[in-house]
Amino acid sequence: MAGGALFLGLVLVLAYFSETCFAMITFSSLQRTLVVTASHPQRILKAGEDKITVTWGLNQSLPAGTDSAYRTIKVQLCYAPISQVDRAWRKTVDNLSKDKTCQFKILKGPYTTTNRTSEWTIERDVPAATYFIRAYALDDDDRQVAYGQTNDAKKSTNLIEIQAISGRHVSLDIASVCFSVFSIVALTGFFVTEKIKGRKAQQ
Repeated sequence: MAGGALFLGLVLVLAYFSETCFAMITFSSLQRTLVVTASHPQRILKAGEDKITVTWGLNQSLPAGTDSAYRTIKVQLCYAPISQVDRAWRKTVDNLSKDKTCQFKILKGPYTTTNRTSEWTIERDVPAATYFIRAYALDDDDRQVAYGQTNDAKKSTNLIEIQAISGRHVSLDIASVCFSVFSIVALTGFFVTEKIKGRKAQQ
């Protein structure tokens, strides 16, 4: 009886580890089959304001049927190496389930055989850093099967510099000035009124 329970336990453990190993996808195992480009109006972009135009598609020099397993495209904004130094929460890991390189979703949608273009407004919560853009092709199980990115393998070219939102807006600054002026006028009016009342009381 005890031997049977031990055998069952071993089977379950082996099944768990085999499933884990099967589910693990490494970036190094993916083929770079997608061509991804990005254009933007200026060198330094502002979060919450500026836009990036992203174009992606299959590398047309590849054999027919290369994309037969592609069902979905996921495009992400990713940290460049210079913005990962001493930041473990942005660390690149070959195991994609643990990788922290790409943390901001630009879009996710059905894969098409023709090139696609999309305009993305940089989200307000994107921190100041240097980035690049990567696209993953996903299969029926939503697993990464291929990729493409806007720079070379060393991630050192075609980088995008984003400036974080400052938290201050022109409208808020104007409102602040107006309230300050109103407060000064009100305070001055109060003192003038009190002074006039004091003079009348003395008469």
